[in-house]
Amino acid sequence: MTESDLPVAELTPGRWGDPSQVVELPAAALDALKHLGIKRPGAAGAPAGVGGGAPGAETPRAAEGPGASAPAGAADRPELTGPQLAFLASVVGSEHVTSDLGSRWAHTRGYSTTDLLRFRAGDASDMPDAVVYPASHDEVAALLAGCAEHDLAVVPYSGGTSVVGGLAPTGRFITVDLRRLDQLVDLDEISRTATLQAGLRGPAAEHLLAERGYTLGHFPQSYEGASIGGYAAARSSGQSSAGYGRFDQMVVGLTLATPRGTIELGRAPMSAAGPDLRQLILGSEGAFGIITSVVVRIRPRPTERHFEGWRFESFDAGLTAVRRLAQDGPLPTVLRLSDEIETAVNLADPDVLGGGSGGVLAIIGFDGPYNQATADVLTAAGGENLGEGPGETWRTGRYRAPYLRDPLLDEGALVETLETAAFWSRIPALKTAVTEALVDALSATPPLVLCHISHVYETGASLYFTVICAQSDDPVEQWLTAKYAANHAIADAGGTITHHHGVGTDHRTAYHAEIGSLAVEALQAVKHTLDPDGVLNPGILI
Repeated sequence: MTESDLPVAELTPGRWGDPSQVVELPAAALDALKHLGIKRPGAAGAPAGVGGGAPGAETPRAAEGPGASAPAGAADRPELTGPQLAFLASVVGSEHVTSDLGSRWAHTRGYSTTDLLRFRAGDASDMPDAVVYPASHDEVAALLAGCAEHDLAVVPYSGGTSVVGGLAPTGRFITVDLRRLDQLVDLDEISRTATLQAGLRGPAAEHLLAERGYTLGHFPQSYEGASIGGYAAARSSGQSSAGYGRFDQMVVGLTLATPRGTIELGRAPMSAAGPDLRQLILGSEGAFGIITSVVVRIRPRPTERHFEGWRFESFDAGLTAVRRLAQDGPLPTVLRLSDEIETAVNLADPDVLGGGSGGVLAIIGFDGPYNQATADVLTAAGGENLGEGPGETWRTGRYRAPYLRDPLLDEGALVETLETAAFWSRIPALKTAVTEALVDALSATPPLVLCHISHVYETGASLYFTVICAQSDDPVEQWLTAKYAANHAIADAGGTITHHHGVGTDHRTAYHAEIGSLAVEALQAVKHTLDPDGVLNPGILI
């Protein structure tokens, strides 16, 4: 199965993925949790906090679908006024405006672990007052133009897969769900570009392109639920970034609706006509406007694919190998490297990795013919070719991994991820600093900290951390404390606060410190020009 064959997952509120795809933890994983002191909520001595409810209670399952019931007390929130509802209905039609609790609850926050824990606890804060479904750029623009007059703040929503508080702004707001903007508008085979609407979900976009013989080549782990607009607004990166690039590198044009009018960018692939304003909008997370469509570079769909695993004695040895490929080539389409702990926990087959002798696992993949020159570089750097088995295991399980978080939470584990990036010379110290910060911050519930390199560049790479430990009595505060420590370690070690998850609210303070007060002031000036009344995603990014 290829990515274009995967269906769009109608995400379950408060639980990742397609609700029909139930994932159970294997026995080995349950045994590992016991070694970390993790006990299922309700078991003797287990915490009874946000993640598990009252002792002895069944772990609550999130509401199912847009019409699902919301927590008790949610109805006490102020309703929209008659004039406000009339304005929204006048733009998109009354049938495309909903303020029922189930729909609002289904659009509450995103999919970070703290989001899920709050959802499980019935925390109805950050819930929109209404959900609006425009069907065109003109409707989006009309909504934004009238929202200030009607005292309405707006949060753009397409896939809803934010993991950094990008859907939880300051104060009351309505959600503008872009799912009806779901078309492949144009495909220019001569220029090899496609115009895609922002509400088009990843699998649907790939399917439409595949019908014409093309691929976007953008496959983040949130692929089943994420959208084209979300990719652009958060500078998404996918598993094939070594071959296809990040999403912001694919975008050659875009259309932005703002409260003051429309901006269209991308007359040519490159230009010297002033600063490239496309790059100002990409990554702006809905703070400057709502991206309604993008023009992206596409490539012919590959007729063959190859994945394989490579073993290295240590993370440092593997790091040297992937750096050589990143700097001198030839790069595969997929290139990632797991550290010793992640290899042992997630990826290792003792028989394949030398009878349990340890080491680390690198995955390489090719869209197109196998490149022996890449293998020669890895061999010269001390790598051992393990064949297609580990590579195919990783490829086929790629989109199943996020489904494991919910059963882990059910068992009383705290599991979350964070990511950063730095220049090659800083990567080893950055990895050590972040790991030590997490271990120290979670010393009361000793964690397992896994790490891998997921995206590489000539000058540096990203680091992606996964943290697993026992939940405390207050797992939300437990993770916020750990994340705060990790953020400081990232800053002190010279890394960026985020490589592809985005800023949202979770990283806003650290982001401001990273770019400095003058740069923040410049962004605020842009915000004031495009959104003078501050109706767009207040508190997000800036």
